[in-house]
Amino acid sequence: MNAHIITLPGDGIGPEVTREGVRVLEHIAKRFGHSFEFEEHLIGGCAIDATGEALTSATLDACKRADAVLLGAVGGPKWDDPHAKTRPEAGLLGLRKGLGLFANLRPVKPHPALAYASPLKPEKIAGVDFVVVRELTGGLYFGKPQGRFDDAEGGKTRAVDTLEYSDVEIKRIVDLAFRLAAPRRARVTSVDKANVLASSRLWREIATETARAYPNVKLDHLLVDTCAMRLVAAPASFDVIVTENMFGDILTDEAAVLVGSMGLLPSASLGSHALKGVAMGVYEPIHGSAPDIAGKAIANPIGTILSTAMLLRYSLNLGQEADAIERAVERAIGDGCRTADIAREGERVLSTREMADEIMARL
Repeated sequence: MNAHIITLPGDGIGPEVTREGVRVLEHIAKRFGHSFEFEEHLIGGCAIDATGEALTSATLDACKRADAVLLGAVGGPKWDDPHAKTRPEAGLLGLRKGLGLFANLRPVKPHPALAYASPLKPEKIAGVDFVVVRELTGGLYFGKPQGRFDDAEGGKTRAVDTLEYSDVEIKRIVDLAFRLAAPRRARVTSVDKANVLASSRLWREIATETARAYPNVKLDHLLVDTCAMRLVAAPASFDVIVTENMFGDILTDEAAVLVGSMGLLPSASLGSHALKGVAMGVYEPIHGSAPDIAGKAIANPIGTILSTAMLLRYSLNLGQEADAIERAVERAIGDGCRTADIAREGERVLSTREMADEIMARL
């Protein structure tokens, strides 16, 4: 297998964890007889500093030509100006829109050896194994009109965001959730706010219609506030959760807490060929840029390393290699390897590089 992979390290700890993800992919290539070519570009705050744009057209074009993209993180206090013309997060939104990535997959599966790290009691997280499927290209983040508007006569400023979805956008994300659930525990939970929002009522209608094509998969509907409560009260009851853009953004961060650290979880953003074979995708850990620990070599690389496993599985169709990475991570955690975010008092704390070394030693 020959593959061309774009790396977008980004800001904060992004370059540190992306570097370890590339090392793991290089290790996999050597062990399994593949050839991976890497090409690095800027995104986010560092791209704004260098070019004035969070995502240049040249970077987007390079991503379109690649087999997959490995992303670090974007943003930080340096660029946190609400009046700024361009924000680092615009790079992410532009990347998703430009590549047609409509689905974000975030698996949540706590490791038994890290039960102490979760804020929930061990019995609450026992058996937790679900995937959140978040719609990426619609909703409040992309709806028009959007922006700040000044009333010249009244002297008031107002801000507007538009939550908009079409039946086609809803159908494709819900259909993906059903296909993902079928070989798992065959249960889809569709999350909306149908008691208030017209867009959610359309969402619920389309989800119900889509379910008819999957008679062996059970569909539940949950209001987003109820789902937020159940993620804490009964997380093991979920199999596949599907929801719109902003709800998914919030719920996935809540779900991440279940495993004990946001540094542990991967994600995949996929396009029109998702789960139908080889598909272009962007792969990234779910954590942010964590500027407070950037440059200290203490960031947890596991989220990025597990993201490389998803890259191999969904974009390169290399399931055996993906399984090898996931098993190596499980063994490393089971053997007591810990970075600062998951270590207990008295345990040896590994650096970012050392944790990656321990995982590669177990491949």
